[in-house]
Amino acid sequence: MKLIALTAAAVAAASSAFAGAVAYVAPAAPVMVEEPAGSMGGSGMWLIPLIAIALIALAASRQP
Repeated sequence: MKLIALTAAAVAAASSAFAGAVAYVAPAAPVMVEEPAGSMGGSGMWLIPLIAIALIALAASRQP
């Protein structure tokens, strides 16, 4: 009885393994969306003028 159950399980597993897909579905190509870059957006370029102004203010405050 154990051999019959094992054989039935092996046949069931093998039949689903070789079933395959009904139709091939080609994967869609990814869509690339290009966003326009701002003049100073997100890159941290706004820090350079801020640091320059802070250095000038520091230098002006240290003058005797």
